Amino acid sequence: MPPIGESCFWLADLPPRPTWPALEGEQRADVAIVGGGFTGLWTALFLKELAPEKEIVLLEGQRIAYGASGRNAGQIGETFDHSHDLAIRHFGEDEARRLAQLARKNLDEMEAFIAREAIDAEFSRVGQLVLALTKAHTRDVEIALASARQLGIDDWRLLDGEETRERLGSPLPLCALFAPQAATVHPAKLAAGLARVAENKGVRILEHSPVERIDSAGAGLRLSTRSGTLRAPRAVLATNAYSHLLAPRLARRFLPLYDYVIASEPLTIAQRASIRWQGREGVTDCRSFFNYSRLTADQRVVWGSSEAVYYPGNGVGPGFDHAPRVYAALEASFARFFPDLAAVRFPYRWGGPIAATTRFTPFFGALHSGRLLYGLGYTGHGVGTTRVAGRLLAHLALERRSELAELALVRKSPFPYPPEPLRRWAIGAVTRALRQVDEGRSPGFLLRLLDRLGIGFSS
Repeated sequence: MPPIGESCFWLADLPPRPTWPALEGEQRADVAIVGGGFTGLWTALFLKELAPEKEIVLLEGQRIAYGASGRNAGQIGETFDHSHDLAIRHFGEDEARRLAQLARKNLDEMEAFIAREAIDAEFSRVGQLVLALTKAHTRDVEIALASARQLGIDDWRLLDGEETRERLGSPLPLCALFAPQAATVHPAKLAAGLARVAENKGVRILEHSPVERIDSAGAGLRLSTRSGTLRAPRAVLATNAYSHLLAPRLARRFLPLYDYVIASEPLTIAQRASIRWQGREGVTDCRSFFNYSRLTADQRVVWGSSEAVYYPGNGVGPGFDHAPRVYAALEASFARFFPDLAAVRFPYRWGGPIAATTRFTPFFGALHSGRLLYGLGYTGHGVGTTRVAGRLLAHLALERRSELAELALVRKSPFPYPPEPLRRWAIGAVTRALRQVDEGRSPGFLLRLLDRLGIGFSS
């Protein structure tokens, strides 16, 4: 299989971009950031906004956007949780309403920032379609609509079968929920643009500088790479699914899961007409293991599944970037959904790690006596949520008050996952049970128990 920079459409589609040097020798910073994805980049930008005089150094182990930030589907939903209903169940109605308002404000601010800084990231407020594929799913979208209205969101609406098929040329959906404020973006171009803006504002970016150790050193921290050392009073760990490699204490707090995605060749005019999709909405469905899809600017279909893969021992790394068995399943599901496109080829196929939590939302905290801050666990919703995380982490790193710190999502941590080998067994058992639900069977005892406890084991 080709390397990720060639097999991932977004990374392969990047125009030429700067290459930043590696860390050399002993250097210092006021705040060090580990990780050059969305969390690290947004944190750096907010730090410079709050304290432009501070020396901010960002260390990336590979290249900017190497991880999930450059490999995801580029959909930005209107929620931080997987749904408003889940937010109500996890945090209560008042807090869920606050999160819903914050999510919309965050999208508006992200859109304004991208326009103001002239970031060519193909950002578009195209909305999102949530498809009902079975009669049971029609009840699910009705609940989703009711939850949105409960929180004061009045522009979501249900589309009947005819209107759904007018928007999307597939024989499978029975109806759909339309969320008009959701967006799509070219994720790798967004990350590259954020890096450019950060550098222009004075952030020092160092690539090919994988941090191997983080140690307390006097009143600060020492971050060690193969070729140098960076000392700073405070640091931010922005490594998401890779975080347990530097902070083993976080290993039970999340699951590193691999999502796999395929991207088609550009559709012909006739192929494009056969599936309609004139609104170019982001698309997902109501199954436990749902498919998600969107169109690229050059008329490719990006197609993925939420049935992510866990590799025992919290495995992450280039050896897991490809899964031919999963690619075959993705192509088969695509052909069922778009039978008119069954002959379409997929020249791009790739995987990337996400960090899932039992609550499906991120968590935050600090290590090394409060000097090493972290935020991770976006569970597939990181493209938008990382901006809020970066704002919070920047305030915490500067010891400044933030209203975000008052959110229950920030104050309360999700329930931990079990250790190995129980972790591997639990994931397998839950995966089998969820597949049975998607096949039309009722949830068994295990799923009912986990639901009652508010514990999730998937992306």
